Amino acid sequence: MAGTPTLVVVLDGLSTAGLNTGCRHGVPWYVAHLGSQIVSALSAPDRSLADGLSYAIERVTELHPGCDLDNPGTPSATVAILRESPESLDYLVLADSPVVFDGTAGISVITDLRVDEVLPDLKAEVEQYETHTDQHRKALQKLVSAQRQVRNTPEGYWVAATLPEAAEHALSGTVPRVDVSTAAVMSDGVSRLVTEYRMATWSELFSTLRAGGPCELINTVRKVETTDPSGRRWPRYKSEDDATVAFCQW
Repeated sequence: MAGTPTLVVVLDGLSTAGLNTGCRHGVPWYVAHLGSQIVSALSAPDRSLADGLSYAIERVTELHPGCDLDNPGTPSATVAILRESPESLDYLVLADSPVVFDGTAGISVITDLRVDEVLPDLKAEVEQYETHTDQHRKALQKLVSAQRQVRNTPEGYWVAATLPEAAEHALSGTVPRVDVSTAAVMSDGVSRLVTEYRMATWSELFSTLRAGGPCELINTVRKVETTDPSGRRWPRYKSEDDATVAFCQW
């Protein structure tokens, strides 16, 4: 996560499942540099979020020319951005890290779930097995290997990696500032409390944020996950996924 008093950027690096990426730096390096480049690019308030993301992807690509950037598993990340201006809030979502608004019209969720629409049979195969088993690991590697072949293609889904044009496929828009009282920008490791575990509603998620902040919400997610460490109740790729949330109030 990165940001300024008027900008929030949440990135979630994609799992490599132990497969080769062609990059000597790794996913954490990519996420750190992409975040800083996005913040820098969007320091100009008149620059669109998509243009800032496109520029940032291009800049990070230039930072590691010695790596195999044509490798389909090159480090990549989901992106969620929220920017405040005096009259409005601009948002951008690329892949499944959502931006959620709460305000006069109720709850509004901006998320990009195209990744869930591809390779359903391979996903079902992963979900057959408990996490931390060899069968689960092998099935996950098979899925990730297949996902890489459709990543950043019209037939698949889009994430931030090496192609600046991926930013053009993000969901973006603007909402009037006066219509929003609070917003949350998060990785899917947090949103799954509502979307997958169904152990809270979006309204309850915001209530937790107001009462205890991001730490309390993440602790709630972890407590739920400890009740199902092997993924029997909620089949998933990891027992615990990376969890990040930025809570914004006006």
